[in-house]
Amino acid sequence: MRLLHTMLRVGNLERSIEFYTQVLGMTLIRRSENPEYKYSLAFVGYGSNPDHAELELTYNHGVEKYDMGTAYGHIALGVPDAYAACDKIRAAGGQVTREAGPVKGGSTVIAFVTDPDGYKVELIERKDNAAGAGLR
Repeated sequence: MRLLHTMLRVGNLERSIEFYTQVLGMTLIRRSENPEYKYSLAFVGYGSNPDHAELELTYNHGVEKYDMGTAYGHIALGVPDAYAACDKIRAAGGQVTREAGPVKGGSTVIAFVTDPDGYKVELIERKDNAAGAGLR
């Protein structure tokens, strides 16, 4: 088995594509329109399947807001430098909701940003070469 994608329902597809591509450095991989069933999809990521998991952004026509609920937590992205990533995200218009610093009770450096629909994205500082391809 392999993780293929995670789906988020968004209130404005263009705004979400802009955030994930311009602020977080992902690439728009593909999109599809389904007017008969009143939804549109966009897949973004740092690479495409099968080598990388993708993020599916789903816009249900006419729905501009969703309840976050209490079950959803966050998406996590590896970055080589969480402090620099926060600076870059803030400069691109993103909202940093927890500044970079050590996790409580540990030494791993993390930060949190929020996307335009209120979804939390955790940045985890990882010095390996695979971390943060889009946020260097």
